[in-house]
Amino acid sequence: MPQTSVVFSGILGPGGSGQVQPGMGERGSGAGDLIFQDGRLVSGSLEALMEHLVPTVDYYPDRTFIFTFLLTSRVFMPPHDLLARVGQICLEQRQQLEPGPEKAKLKSFSAKIVQLLKEWTEAFPYDFQDEKALGELKAIAYRVTQCDEENGTVKKAITQMIQSLLLSLAARSQLQELREKLRPPAVDKGPVLKAKPPAAQKDILGVCCDPLVLAQQLTHIELERVSSIHPEDLMQIISHTDSLDNHRPGPSEPVTCLTLQCRGDVAKTYSLEAYDSWFNCLSMLVATEVCRVVKKKHRTRMLEFFIDVARECFNIGNFNSMMAIISGMNLSPVARLKKTWSKVKTAKFDVLEHHMDPSSNFCNYRTALQGATQRSQTANSSREKIVIPVFNLFVKDIYFLHKIHTNHLPNGHINFKKFWEISRQIHEFMTWTQVECPFEKDKKIQSYLLTAPIYSEEALFIASFESEGPENHMEKDSWKALRTTLLHRA
Repeated sequence: MPQTSVVFSGILGPGGSGQVQPGMGERGSGAGDLIFQDGRLVSGSLEALMEHLVPTVDYYPDRTFIFTFLLTSRVFMPPHDLLARVGQICLEQRQQLEPGPEKAKLKSFSAKIVQLLKEWTEAFPYDFQDEKALGELKAIAYRVTQCDEENGTVKKAITQMIQSLLLSLAARSQLQELREKLRPPAVDKGPVLKAKPPAAQKDILGVCCDPLVLAQQLTHIELERVSSIHPEDLMQIISHTDSLDNHRPGPSEPVTCLTLQCRGDVAKTYSLEAYDSWFNCLSMLVATEVCRVVKKKHRTRMLEFFIDVARECFNIGNFNSMMAIISGMNLSPVARLKKTWSKVKTAKFDVLEHHMDPSSNFCNYRTALQGATQRSQTANSSREKIVIPVFNLFVKDIYFLHKIHTNHLPNGHINFKKFWEISRQIHEFMTWTQVECPFEKDKKIQSYLLTAPIYSEEALFIASFESEGPENHMEKDSWKALRTTLLHRA
């Protein structure tokens, strides 16, 4: 199965900014509908952009443009429609070359078309999952192999490309089926606990008492789960948001994958939803581990332990786990435990909250993320390459980048400058997902993190009130309502 890092290795790096590269040639017929600034493509009609994608005898598009256009064109048309138009342009090009005496030009053109299709199938294999798209791909391949009767090099390249594509699709399908079977059941709202579990029941400290080790195992889980997200999955965030404009999240409202999921296509959003669900599960696990502890001294120790884990996650560059842990400790059932918090040395927690301060659009976090990114770019080891951003904030950035800038300019051109930026951010994210985790895997710890029982919100409040009774009228009313619920269920 082709690895994403290989596909992206030459894209949007130094010198890969979408500028016309020496020796790349100039596109002919539709070039008048493309606008360049300082050698950089900034806008064009959809038709001209499609023509710019297709090679000629003397031209092959910049790989940065190929990736960006294939990724973002789905905002305007389904991939199979784009593929059909590419096939049509290829046929027109071929018909212009066929009357000529030079077969070498025809073979050169065919080889370039195969190369374009190869880059497409490697970068976005899921575009070819349905029979319609796969059939169109085979039809284009048939047309370009008609000139390849001598040694069959083009035919061999096409055969290998299609075999690799089918293997990639099969592997992705099997992975999704496996993860579907392993998907944890939804947190059950009941039965609500009537009493706390015995103090001897195993908790996270009984499995792992070293904050660094736990942070490393969380990083393992993060990288494993985020690696199943593909560029086209992330484009689902923006390609269907116009239908959700009746509920447009405000600047302070979290934009989650579930909010922005593509309607009617669960397969394309499963990876996003699964990763989003992991964040919520980790937050609830942290709250559960704190609230289920019977003795105040042990709850204090548990809070201090998770603070240290979050700090180690920050040092590693695992900001998503760090944010999930902080979110868990800020849930009302945990935050209200004032007697417990009074015993906690909160200086470290204050530093963490400073990093995740939402003011000025999470300015402090973005500064830390930029520092981790720079470290990753110059890293000599996998350990220093780790960057796991807060996923919901990344989703929010992509969403608002799409909403703030228009798709079309006043002259009707596609605002390709906008899509360069979206492509750049998605590429950077995908680069982070391909880092190999350098830490030794501990199956026992990971099993606990992924399978330990998690309290429902109702159960968390009950456990919290049992630890520290209600202190004001609102809490007393809530506690009374919960006890009434327990009596009715008894």
